Amino acid sequence: MKAWAKSFYKSKAWRDCRDAYFVSRHGLCERCSRPGKIVHHKIYLTPDNIDNPDVSLNWENLELLCQDCHNNEHHGTKPTGDGLKFDESGDLVEA
Repeated sequence: MKAWAKSFYKSKAWRDCRDAYFVSRHGLCERCSRPGKIVHHKIYLTPDNIDNPDVSLNWENLELLCQDCHNNEHHGTKPTGDGLKFDESGDLVEA
């Protein structure tokens, strides 16, 4: 995650929102129906909008995605070299 977003993603408001949204979608990716892992913001968060709950905590702006669909959303079909992937925090790790 970006340094400017760290406090938001660690906040109780986000954790509660994320967890409730995950349950509401039965834990399934909204694009491929595999097990979901990441609650994604359709309108990407920026330093300018992260403090606006109409963007950051609004369920209309959220989507539950599996790791592959999240990587595809942010980075296309092949976001990294072979054997690498992005984890739920957006960090590059070994697959």
